Amino acid sequence: MIFIEYNFTVTPPVPWSEILLAKLSQIEFDSFEENETGFKGYILSDNDDEEFINFQISELEEAQISYEKKEIPQINWNEEWEKNFSPIEVDQRCFIRADFHEPNPDFLYEIIIQPKMSFGTGHHETTRLMVEFILDNDFEGKSVLDMGTGTGILAILTKLKGADHVVGIDIDEWSYHNARENAERNNTQIEWIKGGAESIPQEKYDCIIANINKNILMEDMPFYTNALKTGGTLLLSGLYDFDSEDIIQKANEFGLKFDDMKSMNQWIALKFTYE
Repeated sequence: MIFIEYNFTVTPPVPWSEILLAKLSQIEFDSFEENETGFKGYILSDNDDEEFINFQISELEEAQISYEKKEIPQINWNEEWEKNFSPIEVDQRCFIRADFHEPNPDFLYEIIIQPKMSFGTGHHETTRLMVEFILDNDFEGKSVLDMGTGTGILAILTKLKGADHVVGIDIDEWSYHNARENAERNNTQIEWIKGGAESIPQEKYDCIIANINKNILMEDMPFYTNALKTGGTLLLSGLYDFDSEDIIQKANEFGLKFDDMKSMNQWIALKFTYE
C-alpha cells in the first residue's frame, strides 16, 4: 500500500487547523497528526482526492493555507499512536487508556481502547464533550444509537452506564472493526453496523449520539428523528460554536427542542429532546 502525506501549514492555526481537519474528515484520511503550524494528514493513494482538498481550502478564505504532498512508505500506525497516546481523564469520572497503561481505580468508569486508524481517541474536544454529556445523563435500561462511532468510546460508555441495547454505526471499515475490538476489550455487548444513516435499523431509540460534522448532521437530521422515541434525547457534536444557530434551527424543523450546550476551545456539543 502506498500512502500520501499532506503537510498542511495553516495561518493562523487556531481555529482554522481544526476547521480544515474537520472538513477533510469527510474523505478517507487514515490519520491526522497536529503540530504547531497546522497538521499532517495520511491517506491511501487509492483514496486521494486532491481536488476535494483544494475545494475545502478555498472555502476557508479567512485563513492562509498551503500544503506539501509526498508519497511515503507503509506506516505501522499502532506503533505511531503508541508513541504519543496518553491516558485521558474526563471530569474526574471517566478514565480512557490503552491496554499498556496502568489502570486507575479512582475513576468510576474506565475504557480501554486501541485506536488503530480510527478517530475518537478521547483527546479531541468533541469526544470529551460528548463523554461529559453521557456522564451527566441516565442510561440505565435505555436503547442507544451511536452514529459515526469511530473507536466506539461513546457507545461503550453508555453500555457501562447501564444502557440495555446499544447500536454503533460507522461508514469507515477501520472504525467498524476497531469499535468491535474495543467493545470486546471492555466486555460490552454492542451491535455494530458498517454504513451510514441509511443503515439505521427500523426501531426507535431512547438516545441517539452523533459526533460527526455539521454538514452530515444537517443532512441526516430526518434519519435521527425518525429513529428517536418521543421524549428521546439527541446528542450532537463535531461542531464549532458558530455552527450552533444553524443546527438548532434545523433541529427545530424536525420537532427537536434544544436543551443544553457544552463548549470547549470553540467546539460545542448540543443536547435536544424529541417532542
